[in-house]
Amino acid sequence: MTDVTWLTQEAHDRLVDELAEREGPTRVEITKRIEAAREEGDLKENGGYHAAKEEQGKNEARIRQLKQLLESAQIGAPEAAADEVAAGKVVTIKFVEFGDEETFLLGSREEAAHASVEVYSPTSPLGAAVNGKKMGDVATYELASGKSMSVEILKVETYGG
Repeated sequence: MTDVTWLTQEAHDRLVDELAEREGPTRVEITKRIEAAREEGDLKENGGYHAAKEEQGKNEARIRQLKQLLESAQIGAPEAAADEVAAGKVVTIKFVEFGDEETFLLGSREEAAHASVEVYSPTSPLGAAVNGKKMGDVATYELASGKSMSVEILKVETYGG
């Protein structure tokens, strides 16, 4: 069983459009550039050929990534109480030690490019620590340095895009 990736309808539609573009026009354009570069002769010293082949590899890798992501994608957000942190919710936290506040969307990295707030993955250390918690709860997670950081959940809202 693969993990579910929760996406907004808008993000899902963007990814479907990107996949169609990469499988169609982009793939055809790269193939044409490779064919044109082959006609120039010696491939060992043909920079255009090598650049097009590299671009082709990146395009095909992104196509595979998009297909895998869309296969495991669910549109919307998992069921959660209104005050419970879950994917698709905007969370405001306070770092207990410092008193600083931060607001972020708990969601996939595919949302990050178009979100109006910072996006943290539910699998990131902070995301995993707050996921499932409710307003008023304190969650602790481990930093890369090995130290622990505690945050208090101040506010949980549904993401509006």
